[in-house]
Amino acid sequence: MNIHSRLVLPIAGVSLLALATAGCGGSDGGSDAGKNEDGRGPITYVQGKDNTGDVKGIIQEWNKSHPKEKVTLKEQSDSADQQHDDLVQHFKAKDDGYDVVSVDVVWTPEFAAHGWLQPLEGKLGIDTAPLLKVAVDAATYQGKLYAAPNTSDGGMLYYRKDLVPHPPTTWAELLEDCKIAKAHKMGCYAGQFAKYEGLTVNASEAINAAGGHVVKEDGKTADVDTPEAAKGLSFLADAYKNGDIPKEAITYQEEQGRQAFEAGKLLFLRNWSYVYNLAATDGSSVVKGKFAVAPEPGPNGIGASTLGGHSLGMSVYSKHKATALDFMKFYESDAIQRRLLVKESNAPTLKSLYSDPTLLADPKLGYLKTLGESLASAKSRPVTPFYPGVTAAIEENAYAAIKGDKPVSQALKDMQAAINAATSGN
Repeated sequence: MNIHSRLVLPIAGVSLLALATAGCGGSDGGSDAGKNEDGRGPITYVQGKDNTGDVKGIIQEWNKSHPKEKVTLKEQSDSADQQHDDLVQHFKAKDDGYDVVSVDVVWTPEFAAHGWLQPLEGKLGIDTAPLLKVAVDAATYQGKLYAAPNTSDGGMLYYRKDLVPHPPTTWAELLEDCKIAKAHKMGCYAGQFAKYEGLTVNASEAINAAGGHVVKEDGKTADVDTPEAAKGLSFLADAYKNGDIPKEAITYQEEQGRQAFEAGKLLFLRNWSYVYNLAATDGSSVVKGKFAVAPEPGPNGIGASTLGGHSLGMSVYSKHKATALDFMKFYESDAIQRRLLVKESNAPTLKSLYSDPTLLADPKLGYLKTLGESLASAKSRPVTPFYPGVTAAIEENAYAAIKGDKPVSQALKDMQAAINAATSGN
């Protein structure tokens, strides 16, 4: 997977159609869930643009051994918003031509609540024991598995090992190390703080690390106006106010942060695993051989990375569900998961690969052990069928708090009210 698709996979944005469909409560396709469970034949797999061409190679491998159950790849755009809207449109049309679809981890509750995804149970069940628990949890809604975890990802702390002998394990240690940044006339810490989905990721990490929550377990009630959430959001707001987060970082998405770190302008950077190999190999990178990765710190130790990645969902309208299931299992096999990791830098969902000696010895995968540690404590973004409205409320108010336009306490009160309005359909 190349850099551009890498960025849209962990981060799903919010579009007008998404907001229009966020107030879901009914089950549009539930009656189709029990149909065609034994159906076999050609199927279509739908995902974002295959920029590396490797997905086509994987499908060719399947087709060679399944001549009567061939898979056709339908590529969507690179835009997460457009991918989401395309799926919604085809689900609403009860299109039986979208058999297996790539589902961002934050879309599962929405699609499941509408009844668009086939529950993976009974004869259509999969074995989740070998998979990362956090990825399985993200593919589960109201106690039922609705998708097969396919790729994962988690945030990590990139740091200058030539300047910082030991990576910080707490927020206090990180802020103490900001003295080193000032001594070298560089920025201390940045993440993704522009007003977009990446800010929801970063704000959620801070809130979760401090023991807070955004929504309650029902996914319909806000739970963010709390002392714990205030502690988490205040970490970011205070660091921005005093300059430990440089002022320009309020505009950073993933790429701006990566470029600043590679240019030697940052001591610490929160970002995804794709950055590792680029920072180590880009011709313009001045940090080659000078950086390493560590789990993100929290108030009292390792923090709570936000889970990224995609799962494979089976449309309830598919006429060939038995074939769809076999294809999904094929995609979860050791060989394919390993291939996606090595060739596309896609974090696997198979637990065993994070301790595989061959993979751990690969210098291009120098982040793998740390990523496994990060995923062990990772948490999903708010699990709710009203996600587009919830993330919009987080982005708007977290941005205002970090920038200093609102006190943290007021931002959280406004966030709470906006989330409750979104989940009530108002």
